[in-house]
Amino acid sequence: MYTIFIEDIPIYLTENIELSTKKNFYLKDEITIEYLLKLAKSKTIESIYLYHNDLKKLWKEFKWFFKIEKAAGGKVQNENGEILFIYRFEKWDLPKGKIENGEKKREAAIREVEEECGISKLEIIKKLPKTYHIFQRKGRETLKITYWYAMKTNYKGELIPQVEEGITNVVFKNKNEISEAMENTYGNIQLLFN
Repeated sequence: MYTIFIEDIPIYLTENIELSTKKNFYLKDEITIEYLLKLAKSKTIESIYLYHNDLKKLWKEFKWFFKIEKAAGGKVQNENGEILFIYRFEKWDLPKGKIENGEKKREAAIREVEEECGISKLEIIKKLPKTYHIFQRKGRETLKITYWYAMKTNYKGELIPQVEEGITNVVFKNKNEISEAMENTYGNIQLLFN
């Protein structure tokens, strides 16, 4: 199953027909992507399920509708077990950014975390699940695919937010602070903590 967020409303692409009992369950051949987006943007529903018996085919056809943008980022843990967060656009987020042409995903993830947070000494531990969200850029619907990596660091210096990217705060958060941050973050970030 794929979970794609649009304005924090999840669209689930599924090949599990048993989910047909869910509210807002649609068969791929009976609905348009435009209608799904309009429904999600109306914010009158909590989620949407889009079904096809071939998930690969469904995902390929769904992606075709959008301009694709690829990004990479990190869920960075320090020696105290705290996680690195950025504050941007009035929400807590994890550092991430666009993958440059010719750049490897892992390199982009480290570079973006370093740039957005003024941090160094990052080490990738493992790959995390990808996240997906839809937004509008220059009047076109864009699907952002973000490749995430669990990282660790023993960095002790000052954290510096990349203000030109709209980041106003960078901080390591403990378990209690993370719980609070989850109340003011994006759905795709919450997935990385579940």
